[in-house]
Amino acid sequence: MNFCKTTIVLICFLVLSLQGMAQLIPPGLGETNAASWFAFGVQQDLDDKKKWSSTTYVGIARVSDPDNYNLLQKHSIFILNQEFKNKFAKNWEYSLALSYRNQRNYEDSAPYDLDDPSIKQEFRLYGRLSRIFKTSFLEITPTFRQEVQKYFTSDFGAYPENMRLRSRFRVKLKAPLTKDKKHSISLYSEQLFSTSLSSEGDKDWSRFEYKDSRFSLYYTLSPEHINWDFNIGYMNNLIGKRNASSSHYLGVDVIWKNPFNR
Repeated sequence: MNFCKTTIVLICFLVLSLQGMAQLIPPGLGETNAASWFAFGVQQDLDDKKKWSSTTYVGIARVSDPDNYNLLQKHSIFILNQEFKNKFAKNWEYSLALSYRNQRNYEDSAPYDLDDPSIKQEFRLYGRLSRIFKTSFLEITPTFRQEVQKYFTSDFGAYPENMRLRSRFRVKLKAPLTKDKKHSISLYSEQLFSTSLSSEGDKDWSRFEYKDSRFSLYYTLSPEHINWDFNIGYMNNLIGKRNASSSHYLGVDVIWKNPFNR
């Protein structure tokens, strides 16, 4: 019954969000049954030729307990992200970004209270390179993204996982649903590989290997008369190789485009 009520509330929230919301893919939150993600971003062109742009966003996510699918049950993460993008050729672009993340850790057994350490703070630096292929009805964008992640406890002490180097390979397919391109749909497939440095034991780097895959489907609304993008989507996160765990995400986010233009 609680799951039904939560689902109804979430559906109403998503429908109302179409009045002013847009697209930023959810972060992976580990092994959870279900999660919800909301983000608000500001995107600003930095030059007249639109070669440089800045995107700033804040996002929050909530997760369910292991014994249910309540998308809104517990606060999971807060993210503040700043990214600069440069379109240096007709179909090529790269990005540089810095991100701060504050995530809560919960125990795996009932009553699923906060774990020790209860908070993981993260500073993330990443770069991204994309190639855009366009046809009359489809846009295909393969992307390589390299990340450096540094972790701390709530008081900036040593976290059990000290650092992580992660490589992400993603392909995005985007197709317009109408001739005016106000409505579109996007499909993402992303595979992640990483190596970690521990703060404990021998403090050696682990093997660089595959960790998880993320598959997303998003609907985008881009009205002409206002500078907003509105996106609603679903992401499935498969963690591990054999007997992979599967997590389900519902995401809503808003991007306000060029608020400082006259």
